[in-house]
Amino acid sequence: MATEVSIPAMGESISSGILAAWHVQDGQYVEKDQVLYELETDKITSEANAEVAGVIKILITADEEVEIGQVVATIDETAAAPAASATVTDPANSSAAKPTTTESAPATVTHLSPAARKAAEETGVTVAEISGSGKDGRVTKGDILAAHKQATSSAIEAPTKAPAPVVSSESRETRKKMSPLRRKIAERLVTATQEAAMLTTFNEVDMSAVMQLRKKHQEQFVAQHGIKLGFMSFFTKAATHALQSIPAVNARIEGDHIVSQNYYDIGVAVGTDKGLMVPVIRDCEQKSFAQIESDIIGYAKAARAGKIQLNDLEGGVFTISNGGIYGSMLSTPIINYPQPAILGLHNITERAVVVNGEIVIRPMMYLALSYDHRLIDGKEAVTFLNTIKSAIEDPSRLLFGI
Repeated sequence: MATEVSIPAMGESISSGILAAWHVQDGQYVEKDQVLYELETDKITSEANAEVAGVIKILITADEEVEIGQVVATIDETAAAPAASATVTDPANSSAAKPTTTESAPATVTHLSPAARKAAEETGVTVAEISGSGKDGRVTKGDILAAHKQATSSAIEAPTKAPAPVVSSESRETRKKMSPLRRKIAERLVTATQEAAMLTTFNEVDMSAVMQLRKKHQEQFVAQHGIKLGFMSFFTKAATHALQSIPAVNARIEGDHIVSQNYYDIGVAVGTDKGLMVPVIRDCEQKSFAQIESDIIGYAKAARAGKIQLNDLEGGVFTISNGGIYGSMLSTPIINYPQPAILGLHNITERAVVVNGEIVIRPMMYLALSYDHRLIDGKEAVTFLNTIKSAIEDPSRLLFGI
């Protein structure tokens, strides 16, 4: 009896994917619950396990596009499990583990004088390849030094310039089919630029207060929560506060309607080897700094390991993208449509700024807010960004909601 291995349903919006990799080989005996393959869709990457044990027959090769419900392999349940290998024995009782003396090895190799043995060790000459000139054909120190000199001379006389490699036109390019995730990212970016009247406003923020606060409480924070206090929890809290203060930014356009959102689920962009993912931190207004940091770390690990779930990526009202971790000084992020706005963070650099009439050195970061101008006016966008700036430069404001 053969059991079919088919692509499972993964959500209403997912109809196909790429069978990215097989973790087993054709004809291999697989155990129940063993990981069989990796499926990559436009939203997530997931693994599938064997429902039964048996010998697998693979019907679809890796990197092919497959439909939901398509049969990609069969497992023959009637096939017997392979017997344990007879070679798995105690090495002490195995004849293979016992060294034997080969007849082809010259007997003279083991009869070197101390001087000859030392010369062989210093020069690295293979004694077995030398014809000895000593008594009974023994290899002498002179034989070893002569062999070493000859080998050195041959290496010097060899041409030092290697021939130029022949480069074919085919080796100058590689062609690979775009993954579903990359295709989806491309579609969403194009949609955002075509559907939204996108505009970006900028500001800069002094990170001194946040950095001092982190330094002061980091050790106790780690001891109590088991995780580090990062910058993202501050910006997530600050963005939540700004969304509460300027409700126009916490909305979206659907047709000719404006839908106001009364919840604060904020997406945090995570870069992975397979593309950008934006897991959503739910109910940020109700969560502590530790809960937000824990969520961000958990989602980031899951996204990079390809274990992120579909519902983890849906339903956000606003996105924060931190290009600063890659060294970005300034950028104009593209909104995560249909969300109306996105906050771009950048690297922190020490710069000369004027504070109370004096020039001082402060750790500064540029902020960028891209927004849909159809929904958000310039005054609201600038006020929103200034609210975030004020909360970061004086984090105590977050405690009082001011």
